[in-house]
Amino acid sequence: MPPPNNNVATLGRKGSVVQKAPGAKPTKATNKKKDEEEGVDVGDGWDDWTHGKALIKPQDQLELTEAELKEEITRILTANNPHAPQNIVRYSFKERSFKSTSVVDQMAVHFVLEGSLLHQDSDEARRLRAKEGLSEETATVDTGTEPDEEKPETPATPVEDGGEVEEAGEEDRPDSAASKTDKKEPKITNQFNFSERASQTLNNPLRERSCQTEPPPRNIFSATASQWEIYDAYVEELQKQEKNKEKQKAAPSKKDSDKSKKKTMLTEAQMDDMSKMGKLSKKSTILERMVNQNTFDDVAQDFKYFEDASDEFRDKEGTLLPLWKFHYDKAKRLSVTALCWNKKYQDLFAVGMGSYDFSKQGRGMLVFYSLKKSAFPDYIYPTTSGVLCLDIHEQHSYLVAVGFYDGCVAVYNLQEEGLEPVYKSTAKTGKHTDPVWQVCWQNDDLDSNHNFYSVSSDGRVVSWTLVKNELVFTDIIRLSVNGAVSEGPEDAQQPCIASGTSFDFHKQIDYLFLVGTEEGKIHKCSKTYSSQFLETYIAHSMAVDAVKWNHFHPKVFISCSSDWTVKIWDHTINTPMFTFDLNAAVGDVAWSPYSSTVFAAVTTDGTVHVFDLDINKYEAICQQLAVGKKKTKLTHIEFNPIHPIIIVGDDRGYVTSLKLSPNLRKKPKAKKGQELPKGPEVEVAKMERLLSLLREPEQSTV
Repeated sequence: MPPPNNNVATLGRKGSVVQKAPGAKPTKATNKKKDEEEGVDVGDGWDDWTHGKALIKPQDQLELTEAELKEEITRILTANNPHAPQNIVRYSFKERSFKSTSVVDQMAVHFVLEGSLLHQDSDEARRLRAKEGLSEETATVDTGTEPDEEKPETPATPVEDGGEVEEAGEEDRPDSAASKTDKKEPKITNQFNFSERASQTLNNPLRERSCQTEPPPRNIFSATASQWEIYDAYVEELQKQEKNKEKQKAAPSKKDSDKSKKKTMLTEAQMDDMSKMGKLSKKSTILERMVNQNTFDDVAQDFKYFEDASDEFRDKEGTLLPLWKFHYDKAKRLSVTALCWNKKYQDLFAVGMGSYDFSKQGRGMLVFYSLKKSAFPDYIYPTTSGVLCLDIHEQHSYLVAVGFYDGCVAVYNLQEEGLEPVYKSTAKTGKHTDPVWQVCWQNDDLDSNHNFYSVSSDGRVVSWTLVKNELVFTDIIRLSVNGAVSEGPEDAQQPCIASGTSFDFHKQIDYLFLVGTEEGKIHKCSKTYSSQFLETYIAHSMAVDAVKWNHFHPKVFISCSSDWTVKIWDHTINTPMFTFDLNAAVGDVAWSPYSSTVFAAVTTDGTVHVFDLDINKYEAICQQLAVGKKKTKLTHIEFNPIHPIIIVGDDRGYVTSLKLSPNLRKKPKAKKGQELPKGPEVEVAKMERLLSLLREPEQSTV
């Protein structure tokens, strides 16, 4: 027979395990019935748990129709917390002040539970049980297992006995009242592997450094001034003056010596102040150039060392490498109207600023730039009228002659302080009545006075001499349309006056010079013979913008015009030797100082054209755009007297420096064992060889 049910229940309370018969699955109804028959107390919430769940409707719920219930309401969820503060201020220990933080925590925490559960099989749980002093039996009770020999053998029972077995099993549940009263379950903190670890880093200590200097010595002076004290001071001063007068009458020689001493003291003090200011300005200039050279170090390296290696693979063609770009912000909306290098300081050049738009005439500016400092001009002279031309004296490089749009000419001295010129022509001293297009320094006269020449649209070529504090003018020649030249005041109002636009003096023959006019003619004139022209060349169909003698060959000069052409002349022949059409109005042309056959020209389309007649007599060996914007027009060009660079100016006030590639300044190769001849004779022979090729057909036809 099977053992009674109460024994099974007692065994279940001790923690033994009752084995159910296989296949026994009692229903909940039979269990409840058996509990009622045997008087087992069932929990109060059992009936509520067994009933079905019903929906409870709150009283204040809105009554919605089915259409409203089926309506879809779209809500967009964002990660930003609308209740998060946007003006959080935290204390910065580093800066010792409150700083607003831009990082806002958008996370909202709704529930936090810090667990202290341990897995029962973990080492930490075993250590906890050992610490609390629990025995192995308690541990086995906790796990619900006992050794096999303590387990009673319960044979498989039929289905009807399953209720008793289930009853025993229910009494064996740890949540039953009997089990709670008979045993004390150990408190196991965790059923999972969990551990909390924290660490705190040390804040770096703040360091403070302070220094203290000795205060400068101070003297406190205080006094009271009353009317009597002021009166006494005046009386003492009068007595001193009377004594001084008596001394002056007694010894006049001492007075002179004292005055001379005072003057020498004052002059020495002024010289010391000037020398100190000069030293300071010189040091600041050197420092500024050092900073500028560090800023534009790559450009300086290219200027000094870069040579375009790709010229070896080009067929006698070259390129222009852009270097520095010069611009002064206060000279905006002014065009570059003149360029001139300083012959003594080869890195310094002058720029004349004005306007060629004669309907918008106004202020002008004379600025001096250096290749050592491209960011800002070295000298700045604002003018009331636009500058149209300038020239720097070869020997006295601090003297600069300038011609203005209003007809005045002026001389600036860079050694003098102030922004005004030291010499300036006026209406009383014979200034021009039209714009002055070109000025040029000449050799000193017999009295060692500096002098320069100017040409203007009023048809006058005038010589200006610097005598003491004024400019003395002398009319050299008057230009006329029909070729007749007259001088003197009786013919001053001649109606057929020709307008001069450019001129240039011969490099070897001092008295010979050329004058270009608005009618496109070029007149060869002489200083000593001013009654008529020596020669007239019908050169261009528009105004002659520039005319310049060759630096080496005494017979050759070049001219350019707005009729798109550049022409090379032999002044002994009335027809041009070479004519080049550049497809745009030519603003300026310049001979190179290192070769008699190389020249460069700029056009209004922003292109620089470089020619070498010894390499190509028909086309330019370099045509390169030198402006950043399409509508920018180039106005002037100048070669540096020593370095292989050129500067070009445009109508926006910018001056750009460009380096010539090796092909543009190529010298003939020497054969083995032979040395190439050097000197100006070689350049003269090179140009003469080209001219002879053009003269031979004419000689054969004669």
